This record gives sequence, C-alpha cells and structure tokens, in this order.
Amino acid sequence: MIDNRIIIIGAGASGMMAAGRAAELGANIALLEKTEHPGNKVLLSGKTRCNLTNAKELDDFIAMFGSNGRFLYSAFHRYFRDDLLAFFGRYNVETKTERGGRIFPVSDDARDITKALERYMADHGVQLLTGIRVTGIQVDNGRAAGVQTEEGAFPAAAVILATGSASFPKTGSTGDGYRLAAALGHTIAKLRPALVPLRVSEVQRAKSMQGVSLRNVRLTAYRCPADEINPMLTPTTEWGRGISDRQPPWPIIESRMGEMMVTHFGIGGPITLLMSLPIVDALENGPVSVSIDLKPALVEKQLRLRLQRDFDQYGKRGYRNILKGLLPQKMVEPFVEMTGIPPDQPGHRINAEERERLLRCLKSLRFNIKEPLSMASAMVTAGGVSLKEIDPRTMASRLVEGLYFCGEVMDLDGDTGGYNLQAAFSTGYIAGESAAHT
Repeated sequence: MIDNRIIIIGAGASGMMAAGRAAELGANIALLEKTEHPGNKVLLSGKTRCNLTNAKELDDFIAMFGSNGRFLYSAFHRYFRDDLLAFFGRYNVETKTERGGRIFPVSDDARDITKALERYMADHGVQLLTGIRVTGIQVDNGRAAGVQTEEGAFPAAAVILATGSASFPKTGSTGDGYRLAAALGHTIAKLRPALVPLRVSEVQRAKSMQGVSLRNVRLTAYRCPADEINPMLTPTTEWGRGISDRQPPWPIIESRMGEMMVTHFGIGGPITLLMSLPIVDALENGPVSVSIDLKPALVEKQLRLRLQRDFDQYGKRGYRNILKGLLPQKMVEPFVEMTGIPPDQPGHRINAEERERLLRCLKSLRFNIKEPLSMASAMVTAGGVSLKEIDPRTMASRLVEGLYFCGEVMDLDGDTGGYNLQAAFSTGYIAGESAAHT
C-alpha cells in the first residue's frame, strides 16, 4: 500500500524524529539511509557526548541562528526543549545541564540518543532501509510521488528530505539534498563552511605558537589588512550573533571574549568557530584580519604600569625570562622575535619605546585571515534550501506539494551549544506530523 506511505530521505537526527512521529500518527514509513547505519552525525556531536539542546529561553535560543532564526518560531512553539527532554525521558535517557546551558545525556554517550530514536521508530513500525542512495525525487502533476534510487523506484504519497548538510561528509552528509531540491526548482542559498577553523597568512608565526590554548582573551575581526588595524577601535564590549542585535562600528566584524587556540595553520577554538561565518562572508568583499587581546582585563594604562613594574622588579633578569611570567611558554620566542628586543637584555635596560612594542603585541596580536578550512572540516554548513520556499508551520515545500524539509538541508545554521540539534529534532517532528496528515 502506498496511499499513506511516506518516504524519508536521510536517517540523521531530523529524519529519525520525522519517521518516528509520522509512524506514531499511523503513516506507513520507509526511511532510506545511504550509509550502513543511522545517526552517524549524532554519534559525533558534542565530541561523541551529544549536546542535544540548550537551556536558553526561546528568544535567546532563536538569536543563535541569526536573522534566519525567525523561521523557527512556529516549530519551537509546537515542539521545543521541554518536549524533547520529555521524549528522551520516556526512553530512559536522563540529561544534565552544563556550562553555557548545554544539555547532554547523563551518560555522556551519544549512542543513548541514537538508541532512543531507533526504539521510537521500531515501536511504531518504521521500515529502516540502509545502504540505499536516492538519486531523484519523483513528481507527478506538481506533487511528490516517490523517489528514485540506485536500487529502483519507491512510490509514495509524500517525501521528506532530511539529508543533512555538506559538513562531515564521512557521516553521509555530502550535499545530496541540495541537488535533489535544486532539481525540483528550489533555490539553494550559497553554501559556506560555518563553525570552522581559519587559515592565516602568517603560517610560520602560527606554527611557532602551535598548540597554545588561550583563555579569557578577546578576539576581534576587522575588514582590513592586519597592518591597518587601528588599536583604538578595539571594542570593550562583545559584538556578534546571539550577543547583540546591533551591527558593530565599521570596520569591526565581530568581537568576542573566551577561549581559542593557535594551530599549525592558523586559529581555532570556541570563539574562532563562533566568528568564522561572518569572517568567511566578509572575505568575499576584501581582506580580513584579526587581533587578539591577550590581556583584556587591563586597559593600556594599567598594562603599561604592570610592564614597567615587572621590568623594575626583575631588572636583572633577561627579557626572555621576564616574558615567561606574561605568556604561555610557546609564545615567548615568537614575542622575542616580533618585538625585536634581545632575549638576554636585562629588564632594567629595556626602554620605554621597547616596552610600548611589547604592549602593542600583548594588546593586539595580529593575523591576516587567508581562508577557512574546507567544508569537510566545518561543524555546520551555512546556506541550503531557501526558507522563502518552505512553510515554517508545516515544513512543506511551497513549490512541490507533498514534499517536506527538515534539519540542516534548510538554510539554517546556529552557533555551537545544542542549537542545531534542537532545530533538527523540532523541524523533523513538525515535518513528520505534517506529512502524516497529508
């Protein structure tokens, strides 16, 4: 019987939720997954611990998706965090809340999340078919009528596209959904890597500091080359998605406080990832550079007095040894080179102009951004099926009747912290429910 059969393409978080919900409402479900196992990306999320949602209130949660977040209001009003946690509770998955409102299973094991979803589908008779690659969606008189696969055709009354993004291709997310949607006339917003580390032009400098983890620093991105950064413009407040609705003053792109790291190719770590998408977008229009304030708790006047005190107090020590009290070990030699102060010069012989050179490096360690790492290294793909062509109340296509979307195939990308998985679960739930009522 195909009169109520729904084909779901992709067994990730959104696809499994959609399958379980539609089957729960009585639909005949076939869930097609091109890899051999469902939930591959879920198993990797949160460093295999699965950060499934966040404790933020609705408006703050929505803000983490930028301007496109408004699309999610309807879905979140119908199925949000409390509903999701209650669902996993029914399958004996206890959860806990950690720093930043991140919510994880108590077990710290992403497999508990996929097992719960698999049990949900099994309880309601979902047919899970793995190792099947979909090559096209069949349309008859403007309505989805099934899918074409390498193994043949699967007729259906409705189709849900839950193929994920183009990030983490080894999990099966290779952008298939964009091609399938585009073939039916859907607009695909430009795909860009998001939550991704960044390459710098000063590779040798980065290599010399490789592995340095920085805490409580300020990272600011500018629309200009590094040598044109005006340190007087470095903000004292944070600017960025989910922090402020206002645009920062030109030429600042974003500025965040937190943790980051220096790698052999450039910069990474939490605040780098959060700032990566606006940096990637800005790179299309010209040079971009970043400045790292290693001592953001001290204004220049305070830091100047601190340096003068240290050089006086440790006047007999060499410059290199004094730096060891100011910087991580792997940054000492690079700072000796950047400031041009002889490494063995005693502190009492370092003059005011040399102290100023050190101060400028401490308050504004600069890199020119060359490019992001590839899409395969990104945690999230920005872009996707245009939200203008999807009904936010039902996740239904506005172009093809009987076609629905959910998860990362849509033009939605949130910050790290459980936001993207909640969006996947919520849109999957709505898509499955809507398709079942087709």
